[in-house]
Amino acid sequence: MSEALYTELAWLPRAPADFAEQCRNVARASADHGRSLRMLAQHALDANQLNRLANIVANLRKTGCPLDPLAPFRLGIISNATTQFLAPALVASAIRHGIALECIETDFDQAAQEAFSPESGISRAKPDAVLLAIDYRGLPLRFGVGDGELEQASVAGATEHLTAIRKGLRTNSGAISIVQTIAPPPETLFGSADRYIAGSLRRVIDAINRDIAESVEDSGDLLLDVAGLAETVGTATWHDPTLWNMAKLPFSADVLPLYADHVCRVIAALRGKSRRCLILDLDNTLWGGVIGDDGLEGIVLGHGDPTGEAHLSLQQVALRLRERGIVLAVSSKNEEEAARLPFRQHPEMLLREDHIAVFQANWNDKAANIRLIAEALSLGLDAMAFVDDNPAERALVRRLAPEVFVPELPDDPALYARTLLASGCFEAIGFSAEDRQRAEFYQDNARRLALQSASGGLDDYLASLQMVMILSPFDSTGRSRIVQLIAKSNQFNLTTRRYTDREIRDLETDPDVFTLQVRLSDIFGDNGMISVVICRRDGSDWIVDTWLMSCRVLGRRVETAILQELVARGSEAGIERIVGRYHPTERNRMVEDHYQKLGFTLLDRREDGETLWEYVLTVATEETLPMEIKRVGFAYAQPQ
Repeated sequence: MSEALYTELAWLPRAPADFAEQCRNVARASADHGRSLRMLAQHALDANQLNRLANIVANLRKTGCPLDPLAPFRLGIISNATTQFLAPALVASAIRHGIALECIETDFDQAAQEAFSPESGISRAKPDAVLLAIDYRGLPLRFGVGDGELEQASVAGATEHLTAIRKGLRTNSGAISIVQTIAPPPETLFGSADRYIAGSLRRVIDAINRDIAESVEDSGDLLLDVAGLAETVGTATWHDPTLWNMAKLPFSADVLPLYADHVCRVIAALRGKSRRCLILDLDNTLWGGVIGDDGLEGIVLGHGDPTGEAHLSLQQVALRLRERGIVLAVSSKNEEEAARLPFRQHPEMLLREDHIAVFQANWNDKAANIRLIAEALSLGLDAMAFVDDNPAERALVRRLAPEVFVPELPDDPALYARTLLASGCFEAIGFSAEDRQRAEFYQDNARRLALQSASGGLDDYLASLQMVMILSPFDSTGRSRIVQLIAKSNQFNLTTRRYTDREIRDLETDPDVFTLQVRLSDIFGDNGMISVVICRRDGSDWIVDTWLMSCRVLGRRVETAILQELVARGSEAGIERIVGRYHPTERNRMVEDHYQKLGFTLLDRREDGETLWEYVLTVATEETLPMEIKRVGFAYAQPQ
């Protein structure tokens, strides 16, 4: 059962019986191909079904059909194995994660040549990222069983080889690398002793994997833990010697959909498409039984009972997710007072009311409640994951709120937690101090909304928040968070340009670029970094290259404060005009009138909906703002 959970992608609903016919309907449709493809990709698909979807994408691209709202991404693939079978699976799996993937394949076993030559196919293609699909057979390994010095030299040589390839790719193509750990083969020479006998393949691979993980951290490149994935399903299942000998396929055909899904999770996380909120049902999900019927003493929860411990394990996972920044909410068909009772009084309950940012317990349909939760948290529906034991409720949410991720759950509650985590909906590409605090940020935001509804008016409410804004140029301390915000921000993002760690580092010292990172705190706590602005000089103009902001601070005059800072700093730098561009996407319609609201004048409106705006600094006026503003790290002095 455990192996099938992963190899069959059991957290996804089964493909419909008429899958092939639905594919044909998508191919024949005149519009909305992206959404229709994503609806089909949400199912657990085998290799043949993935190929069918990939073929549709290829044909649509040939005819110039748009794939909106799927986000484009170009992925290079270099490997010591055959990759022709892999690209279609990646293209189809990426649709599931909201990505319109284009794969750039290379010749067999040409990793170094592709990386080091400025004229290689990968270098010329300039992909967004390159997948280093290299296994132990593609590394320069030397073995001497019992020879510790040779083992160290072999590990160092393999690590240096991979590092050189990554550097070559970054230099010649500008792309980041998705670096795989190495899946060890199941065969051993000494059995269990392979773990400690110097020079054994197991020890060498373990050491290489440690080096890979350490080298990727904070490098701007990304890690794909193939070794962990192979161990999860079993290395004997992962490796197929017959397929390697016949076709140089690096793993079993049975695990192709799983591998492709994991690659695409990393790409989706890079593009900010991981889920940020876990919404939980209550009855028979967080505990056994129905609180409204069984009462506090009748529900099954806690140690000493197999069912009670199963539900407790889901609560434990929810708490651990909250510790890494996933915000928790509740959507339950219940009387609210009864629904809150276990959180307040049950002695075995791990989750308490103060862990839940938004608590929706009523008799409305759960899709409607989830929309209210998203609104309260200032998050999109595509940031939500919903866990419910009831298949009818799961189906309803999938139909009425298809952007929400709803994992299938098995009958056994002991597998709820494992299934949720196996789905990868909370995939991360890093972890920062602000990630750790994110759940508190959103929970505090819900409290702010409650305060706003109770206050006399907007001005009184904003004044009561006692906001403090800190403005700084880009720096090494904030760099990882800046890159993360740029990658993840889709709604309040005027241009949706994306930048890598290296590119942001270059901007920090570019004399023709003005950068701004904005932090905000208030009486409820620290919101962390909430806005990023990049302006590029063009003569006496500042061109707003990037302006994005966290939606959780909307309506607090933050935009006005940032504009006033741009005006003040631009005037000091001899800037006469700020020029802003709004590039419309499926997700950022909310800022369509951003520049108009701030007093910019329309310069141009193009057929695709893109607009250009200008703001002349000599006519700028300064407003009184409901916040204290501090400046840190700038060369100029604080204004008096």
